[in-house]
Amino acid sequence: MNQDYIGDDYIVIKALENGVTIIGLTRGQDTKFHHTEKLDKGEILLVQFTAHTSAIKIRGNAEVMHRYGMTLAEGPKK
Repeated sequence: MNQDYIGDDYIVIKALENGVTIIGLTRGQDTKFHHTEKLDKGEILLVQFTAHTSAIKIRGNAEVMHRYGMTLAEGPKK
């Protein structure tokens, strides 16, 4: 992978309930939160790893579609 261009893959996140939180985490020696989005049921967010984003955390029930297939993010049982 070319280090000048990180993240040629997009990830699609679809909220299955209201209040799904998406958190972008930084690259570097100290990992920090740098961006947060909140989705309501049915909303979709397209995300991508970048020079600043090394990880994405999902809180809540959501479908995560990526090049390897689909994964369910499951929030705490209510």
